[in-house]
Amino acid sequence: MATPAVGSSRSAPTFACSSKSKNGKNPAPQIKRGQRILTEKPFAFVLKSQYRLERCDNCLEATKVLKCSNCRYVSYCHRSCQMQAWAQHKHECPFLKKVHPRVVPDAARMLCRLILRLEHGGDLIRGYYTEHGSRKFRDLMSHYAEIKNDPMRLEHLDSLHAVLSDMMAESPSTVPNKTELMSIYGRLITNGFNILDAEMNSIATAIYLGVSITDHSCQPNAVATFEGNELHVHAIEDMECLDWSKIFISYIDLLNTPEQRRLDLKEHYYFLCVCSKCTDAKESKEMLAALCPNRNCGVGISVDRTNCPRCDAGISPKLRNAFNEAMTLTRHNLENMKDVAYLDVCKVCLDKQTGVFHPLNVWYVKTLDAAFEAAIEVGKWSDALDYGQRLLPGFRKYHGPWNPLLGLLHMKLGKIQLYEGHAKEALHHLEEAQRILTVTHGRDHRLLTEQLYLLVLQARQEAH
Repeated sequence: MATPAVGSSRSAPTFACSSKSKNGKNPAPQIKRGQRILTEKPFAFVLKSQYRLERCDNCLEATKVLKCSNCRYVSYCHRSCQMQAWAQHKHECPFLKKVHPRVVPDAARMLCRLILRLEHGGDLIRGYYTEHGSRKFRDLMSHYAEIKNDPMRLEHLDSLHAVLSDMMAESPSTVPNKTELMSIYGRLITNGFNILDAEMNSIATAIYLGVSITDHSCQPNAVATFEGNELHVHAIEDMECLDWSKIFISYIDLLNTPEQRRLDLKEHYYFLCVCSKCTDAKESKEMLAALCPNRNCGVGISVDRTNCPRCDAGISPKLRNAFNEAMTLTRHNLENMKDVAYLDVCKVCLDKQTGVFHPLNVWYVKTLDAAFEAAIEVGKWSDALDYGQRLLPGFRKYHGPWNPLLGLLHMKLGKIQLYEGHAKEALHHLEEAQRILTVTHGRDHRLLTEQLYLLVLQARQEAH
């Protein structure tokens, strides 16, 4: 399983793996941390409908856009983008025109694009992950048998089939039969990528063919980032060679317990993760830990125990009840704030958690994350700095030291501190952001060249 990309993909050179060098020692790594090992353009992609009036449908840039004069559904930033997109858009344009002004569900438009892409020669396109290794759309796993026995997915597919039948009413033969549509749908849902902007917000859905060779791990050694609709894969650990059977990215949010991660992977990708993090019983205990009542101890404990394993402090029914109440309140509120976080609600949860949750309890970390973003949204800079600083240890532990989210957290903290006039503190965070994002995005990524490098320069000038 994995993800997807298109015809003009470019790949890194292939390095043959050898177990020992001539002198009998382990060979020096040929793939260094931070090295870009794959660049790919999408086989098919769709801008999320919520952005269609503010982002270009081709380059995905957030800017002033003008609608296609025919369908009036998609918009472009420039004539050049419109011309570049026309090779694919010309096939969907009449179908979008037919349903205008209705908004087409993103999954339906993506299926429409895949159907039309395959109908017009897309089945021959290869996405390369090495100089000679490549994949076509039909090489992606469809999980046909699993979807056929998944009532929720079948219901979703039926609704998408109805939308497509309506869109293509004047060309009914274009809509594949149910069996073929299910195989295309299966390849989409288990190989699709969310294209992320510089702030790690999902702005589009895409299929990339070459990178679909990459498997999942909750302890990945590579990371996928985006520049426009182009996907880049960077190594975040040294590797002996370019062996795609040993290269892993994460398909899911790592800020969850092993049980939740495994459930997410099983429900969405139809496999059970057996990586070292998911099979480590200690991981779940750490992520759901209470704080030892002995303030001189400070370790994480399970409220199911009667005493702290380190200092033997007793775990009272009062602490147990406070922990369970805080957990119930936090889960309920974070579930209700999936789209928009409210600072006052986050503060209520954090008050309940104080002195009860261990600082690395995953629900405490999730609450801090929500509070940090909410404080930024309403311009509460001192609150944001407080939450962001407290968030760093949890992000570092659960996302890992070379994750874009950790780099972006440092970058946001640095920007706020610059704004608040704390140049020395800002410089520390901005240099940390640069250290991480240079690895995950590459030195030439626009996030660095257009934003981060300028912030670092400003902080250095103001700090001295």
